[in-house]
Amino acid sequence: MKIARSDVTGIVLAGGQGRRMGNADKGFVELAGRPLVAHVIARLAPQVATLVVNANRNAARYAEFGYPVVADSVGGFAGPLAGLHAGLAAAKTDFVATSPCDSPFLPDDLIARLAAAFDARPIDIAVARTFDQPHPVFALARRSLMPHLARFLAGGGRKIDAWYATLPMAEVGFDDEAEAFRNINTPAELGAALRD
Repeated sequence: MKIARSDVTGIVLAGGQGRRMGNADKGFVELAGRPLVAHVIARLAPQVATLVVNANRNAARYAEFGYPVVADSVGGFAGPLAGLHAGLAAAKTDFVATSPCDSPFLPDDLIARLAAAFDARPIDIAVARTFDQPHPVFALARRSLMPHLARFLAGGGRKIDAWYATLPMAEVGFDDEAEAFRNINTPAELGAALRD
């Protein structure tokens, strides 16, 4: 099956607490004079039909980027799966793609390469991988997974890899772009990114 850009809504995951960044809202931590989320939007938006931002605080600031902002409906900062759930509820396209707000170097061909995995065999989700490390928050998934994910969350499930392990899925190698998946979790990582 061929997945077109028009079939995909991008979900920028900005719903975390930023504990390792001193509880800062990581989306608004600046790198090279721009908030991290601005870097992510600039890279992801050209690859998808539209975007949704998942955020649990500073909704008005995120809305200034011109896209809908949705909060988790699952309480307690439940992690990326809660963000995916919120994004799936807001999406109108058949597919959604996720990226965290703190990964400003994400690949320009992320969606195209994840989409190609759906051509090979019937799957519900494709996840990026570099060498032996999967990156489950960089994924392309069918919107029809919403009820399955809702049941998993309702049962107390929070681990994204435990959820997708129950699905027909593929991991897509990005060994040639391993640095693109760096995320900025701590002040030290921000400092390293500024030096590069």
